Amino acid sequence: MTQALRPLIARIALVWLFGVFLALTGCRKTISSTPVATSYPGDNYPDIFQSFWNGMNTNYVFWGIDTTNWDNMYTVYKPLFDQLTVFDSAHEARAEQYFQQMTQGLIDSHYTLQYMLTGNSFNPATYRKLQQDPNFFTDSAFPAAVLDSLIPAKYIDHSSLVMGTDTVTLAGSSTPFTAVSGTIKGSILYLYFSSFALSQAGANTGPVLNYFFNTLHRNYANLKGIVIDLRGNGGGEIEDLDFLVGQMVTSQYTFGYTRYKNGVNRLDYSPWAPAVVKPWVQGSVNVTAPIVVLADHLSVSMAEITAMAIKTLPNGKFIGTRTWGANGPLTSSVYFDGGQFTIGSAAFGSGGYLFVYTSSSMFKYLNGDIYEGVGVPPDIYARETTAAYLSGDDLVLDAAIRYIGL
Repeated sequence: MTQALRPLIARIALVWLFGVFLALTGCRKTISSTPVATSYPGDNYPDIFQSFWNGMNTNYVFWGIDTTNWDNMYTVYKPLFDQLTVFDSAHEARAEQYFQQMTQGLIDSHYTLQYMLTGNSFNPATYRKLQQDPNFFTDSAFPAAVLDSLIPAKYIDHSSLVMGTDTVTLAGSSTPFTAVSGTIKGSILYLYFSSFALSQAGANTGPVLNYFFNTLHRNYANLKGIVIDLRGNGGGEIEDLDFLVGQMVTSQYTFGYTRYKNGVNRLDYSPWAPAVVKPWVQGSVNVTAPIVVLADHLSVSMAEITAMAIKTLPNGKFIGTRTWGANGPLTSSVYFDGGQFTIGSAAFGSGGYLFVYTSSSMFKYLNGDIYEGVGVPPDIYARETTAAYLSGDDLVLDAAIRYIGL
């Protein structure tokens, strides 16, 4: 099972990464009296288990809402790890199975275990979604609609179409970055991009973003609506929030709150701090026409944060399906207590035995709801289907056009 999921989980672990969230929250790290560790020792399975349990007990930020009985995990699994005596393939397979069983119910949808001995990874959110629907990752016409030119061919005015693909780096991994922009029916400004790497736009995607923002600034008063298409978007850099949404508003506004660990105990939390969108420092315009964000079950992390930021606007609307459910920002422990950590002594190498990739803070929406593990619900439900896609229709974009009134 673990080997079969490795390509999917690796993408989750390496691509769906938040940048420094301080730019969004406007808060500074509060140093606790006992700083949270970022690495825990261990050179045998019993000690590794103990360190993992302690690390999760201390670094995991969702204990206030997660229903996992972590004390019971200790009672059940400590005797099992005590029986693992040597680092061979059989014992390692059993250890990875135990770790999977311990963590498969955690609500942190960024959460990923990366085993340095075998190269295997485990993401509980992926595991649960595939258990519920084996076709979860293939049950979508997006981003195929863009990559197969359905949207550019049918919906975007031919004279305005700009599209391109470059290679960008997210979390140290190279990945294709595709962007498409243009107008629909002469008065709706459309933008699609595959990940939040706007600052890395190159020779092929730079002109796409230039077209979108130039049109926005020069013609915003005449636009009937704006569509930001984040379907299938895996997230990326937090700085893109102000760069994108901040150019469509002229006043700072709050769309949610964050809190993080500030001590070693499970429920040692900072106060909730406002998460804000700020007008872009190099200029913004006051868009009063409808701003519609499209997102789906494969919209993750920054795509979800941006969907919430847009739906908070008085003229904002989220159309599509419930998102992935990974809203907790993830960044270095330099900025937050808690979050990611490593297990195992230097005998295993610089990465230790196990890397635990987990959120650094908790996010809640302006209305008080926390969507971690469940996804952000749309304001208007619309879902693309294979049949519609094959017939040349995009039902979600059609819903956006109808909402705008064209």
